[in-house]
Amino acid sequence: MFISSTDPHNVAAKIKEKAAGRKVILTVPEKTILDIPQLIEELNKLDVQFMGGIFPKIICQNDLYDEGIVVNFVDRVATLFVTQNLREKDFTIPSTALDREKDYCAFTMIDGLTGNISNYLSELYRVFGTNCLYLGGGAGSLTLEQKPCVFSNEGFFMNAAITIIYETSGSIGVQHGWEKIEGPIIATKTDKNIIQELNWRNALEVYKEIVKSDCGKELNEDNFFDIAKSYPFGIVKDNSECVVRDPIATNDKGELICVGEVFNNTMLDVLKGKEENLLESANKAAQLAVESFPNPTSAVIIDCISRTLFLEDHFQKELDNVVSLLKKENDQMFIGGALTLGEISSFNGYLELFNKTIVIGLFGRK
Repeated sequence: MFISSTDPHNVAAKIKEKAAGRKVILTVPEKTILDIPQLIEELNKLDVQFMGGIFPKIICQNDLYDEGIVVNFVDRVATLFVTQNLREKDFTIPSTALDREKDYCAFTMIDGLTGNISNYLSELYRVFGTNCLYLGGGAGSLTLEQKPCVFSNEGFFMNAAITIIYETSGSIGVQHGWEKIEGPIIATKTDKNIIQELNWRNALEVYKEIVKSDCGKELNEDNFFDIAKSYPFGIVKDNSECVVRDPIATNDKGELICVGEVFNNTMLDVLKGKEENLLESANKAAQLAVESFPNPTSAVIIDCISRTLFLEDHFQKELDNVVSLLKKENDQMFIGGALTLGEISSFNGYLELFNKTIVIGLFGRK
């Protein structure tokens, strides 16, 4: 369901009318003028159980929105919980017994600019294991200013994650389409999501040399984001597509700030994108999801905001292609999603935070 109203009382009433006892997942683009604390209060008055996140943009069918609210309803919920203090590693994930004869999805919205996201995902997987498909995304603002971005009945949070686990069958397709131009190099010194040294040298200096050798441009504070969006890192994985890490900023120490952790001594490649490869990768992600789960009733698209910045006007083509492929399976299927600061998926047996990647989840009953 898409809601264009920004009046908290009106929004809550519309959600209550359609919820019919189901739990609610809200995605809200950051430009929406909506009083989130007031919306929380209104939904609590109506006894609606919910979770939500603020994202750069949201997806409804094959449209991209800067304003409005996409509402998804889920039933057969096993648990919904908030985990705070992620950056300090001062958190515990509550355990809930899941029926091993049933299929579940663990859907997570997490502060995309916090630290220790990978640790949170590792702990989530340790607690719930292979009983779940894992899907979700990093919430936050394209300004890269960290502020409250995920919310539930309990409040409005930063440095936190919210996860809902509900009974459903489904499949996931994940692809990125970026190609190696240099590497491997070693992240010889890191701190959470900050790369301090590459190959025992200042991280920014090494990165600048690689970028300049390819495009002839000198990175500086003013153009860093515009150029770096085309040159992400790839974390090298054995027998699997690399996991992309997006350098989004630098600091006065010449360190590289990424979306998601890079651990000490991680082997990295420097990647580069071509429009046709990214478009094809999105199609492949949709095809992989469809092949594993025909006849879905709903779909979730989690796509990296930096893919839109790279593809610019051609991003709509990516979205149109994906939705067209999905609708061939069920033309009445509801498709929702968000453009995120990091994409979460359990594809190929790993639970990972990806960057610059498209994740497509298909859901329904067998």
